[in-house]
Amino acid sequence: MGAGKTTVGRKLARKLDHDFYDTDHVFEEKFRYTIYNFFEHFGEDMFRKLEYGVLQDLIRNTSDVVISTGGGTPCFYDNMDIMNRSGITVYLTMHKSSLKQRLIRSKRPRPALKGMSEEHMEKYIDELLDRRESYYSLARITVKGENCNVDDLCREIVDLGNANGHKAGGVG
Repeated sequence: MGAGKTTVGRKLARKLDHDFYDTDHVFEEKFRYTIYNFFEHFGEDMFRKLEYGVLQDLIRNTSDVVISTGGGTPCFYDNMDIMNRSGITVYLTMHKSSLKQRLIRSKRPRPALKGMSEEHMEKYIDELLDRRESYYSLARITVKGENCNVDDLCREIVDLGNANGHKAGGVG
């Protein structure tokens, strides 16, 4: 959440001459709810179930694509395994203080942060990253998000893809 997956994913897709999809945007178009409003009305369990279907559909029905997922997507069901089998996954790391500042400035409301103080937000980010790290660490490539060089990342993805017989994959 807030690491720059969509921004980096779009740039990467342009460099690789691939289509780009953001699972959150696809979800919002398909179900005609913002993620924020969907969480408010139906809760996280229903969101994760439907998000799983969105991810499966994108992987099954697209090729030559870069997919940016929501921050929690790799942590539910067998999503990380599916993404790793389907392409090359990228984990954009970011220092907790950088994430907090980006989230404070974000124009996009985050359901999990609703009404949260900055102090509580920092603790929440710490706990969230601790819980998710075991999933994120399964990504094929790990890159620092604060100063991500998309040209270097593109070369690394192409090299890894050539070595493993994969095409470029998702940014998680």
